[in-house]
Amino acid sequence: MLNQTPLWKYLLVVIVIAVCALYASPNLYGEDHAIQISAGRNAVVNQSLVETVKTELSAANITTKAISLENEQILVRVNDADSQLLAREALEKALGENYYVAMNLAPDTPSWLSGIGGEPMKLGLDLRGGVHFLMEVDMKSVMTKALEDADDDFRSALRGEDIRYRTVKKTETGLEIYFRDQETLEKAEFFLKNRNRDFIFADQGELVLFASMSEQKLLETRDYAVKQNITILRNRVNQLGVAEPLVQKQGPDRIVVQLPGIQDTAKAKEILNATATLEYREVDIEHDVRDAVSGRVPPGSELLPDQNGVPQLLKKAVIVEGSHIIDATSGVDQNGLPKVSIKLDSKGGAKMLAFTKRAVGKPMAVVFIEYKATGEKDAEGKLVFEAKRTVISVARINGIFGNAFETTGLDSPKEAQNLALLLRAGALIAPIQIIEERTVGPSLGKENIELGKQAIIWGFVLVLAFMVLNYKKFGFVANIALGLNLIMMVGIMSMIPGATLTLPGMAGIVLTVGMAVDANVLIFERIREEQNDGRSPQQAIHAGYDSAFSTILDANITTFIAGLILFAVGTGPIKGFSITLMIGIATSMFTAILVTRAIVNAWWGGKRLTTLSI
Repeated sequence: MLNQTPLWKYLLVVIVIAVCALYASPNLYGEDHAIQISAGRNAVVNQSLVETVKTELSAANITTKAISLENEQILVRVNDADSQLLAREALEKALGENYYVAMNLAPDTPSWLSGIGGEPMKLGLDLRGGVHFLMEVDMKSVMTKALEDADDDFRSALRGEDIRYRTVKKTETGLEIYFRDQETLEKAEFFLKNRNRDFIFADQGELVLFASMSEQKLLETRDYAVKQNITILRNRVNQLGVAEPLVQKQGPDRIVVQLPGIQDTAKAKEILNATATLEYREVDIEHDVRDAVSGRVPPGSELLPDQNGVPQLLKKAVIVEGSHIIDATSGVDQNGLPKVSIKLDSKGGAKMLAFTKRAVGKPMAVVFIEYKATGEKDAEGKLVFEAKRTVISVARINGIFGNAFETTGLDSPKEAQNLALLLRAGALIAPIQIIEERTVGPSLGKENIELGKQAIIWGFVLVLAFMVLNYKKFGFVANIALGLNLIMMVGIMSMIPGATLTLPGMAGIVLTVGMAVDANVLIFERIREEQNDGRSPQQAIHAGYDSAFSTILDANITTFIAGLILFAVGTGPIKGFSITLMIGIATSMFTAILVTRAIVNAWWGGKRLTTLSI
């Protein structure tokens, strides 16, 4: 018999719609004003701190909705924006500088729904409000550091080949290597040229060989610095608990950071501007640290304090920088003591291997370097940064190793976890400064959402009215499918990791509302034609769906391909539009063909019909 839908298709339709409706439901619960508390470098977030937070808020007469400890962060939910501001001030005063206290917006999704992965759709900066930063990488520091690395490398290489040189001097554009005779200079030039293809060497006369980075090397160094900083900034943004941050490159030396939902601009700036890096240095055990403290610091060494303020005497030469670390994990060694397992890239591994071959049994230190702006500016108008160095770990070298080794001698598992975190996320290549700051208030975000909602509602209402007036009962079926299509779109957007709804994305939804009924219009018009040609109602329905399918598929595939191209070549807003467009095409195909066919067959299928209300 014509127009009979098998049971499995009904079950498929019900299950798909039910799942999408379930994952769309978190968007109905809204958000709470919240305070996010995370640990700084020398702090710990635990249950004891939760009790301290409760005590401080109670003393300040601030009513809270909930206080929870999740992923080593404390989330305090309050009733309104005023309470949020008061809570931040009270907690900042009570907890001090060792903790990050940031205002945020937290989804009010029930725990049972969050437990199965149900989260509200992520909103972009233009809808949710937040902060936008344009940051510039200090390329002068990048080039200086690259030349310092080349200086150490050239010295080691020349010594290894027994090529004697007088000295190496660093200039703004390269390195000057001084020799005692022309024969040695030529030998060194031949050796270094073959060894360092990314440098340009030139004999400047007066027994001076000048080395400068090639144009390709300069571009690679700058690009690597920006990419490394982007990676570290993403890790830092996680401390703010931002649902869907945007951190991306803009131009040769700039980075855009957008933090939707963040209300505390000052705290975001504090975390993002905390420029830091790491160095592995040899401990100077040949001299007495007490003599150095009294003022007799040996050449090639320097005094640095550890985390308790105790001075440590270290060699100035850097073994390996934090930029060479590709992974660091905490754990326990064979004796059950805390350790940090570290992996270096190939270049860092080669440097570490060369050092440990001659330093077994000697101590090695990990130095944490934090750059902070002094408030002064240089001749070019850029901020001047001051470096603060702290020894965070000293461990003995027990054997020869290269790109994989373990750091032991740590006091506790927590210290091991903190060190691993620093090693993974603390190695910014160069200082950065915020050159542009823009705040999008929640009120503007709400206005954009309201206007977008009105556009969707009015488009939805007009399409509903058109379909009912033009296709009567069949139009009513198409309208049910259109409503289900919207629910499915929201559900899928909420389920996709990384998908963010922006204002252009809402435009894509409005467009989809109009496009979603295109397939039904084609089907219904074909049913009319078949009925006018003398076919029975059941035959007309069957032929209408079957004949229109290829046309619908071709039209939607071409539009989907256009959406894919927009996603591939577009940026930010264009990507947001293309995502909602592609999701809308997929869901409208499902609802227009499967859902409406199931409803039509359930309503009219298998019945003796003389006319159709279409």
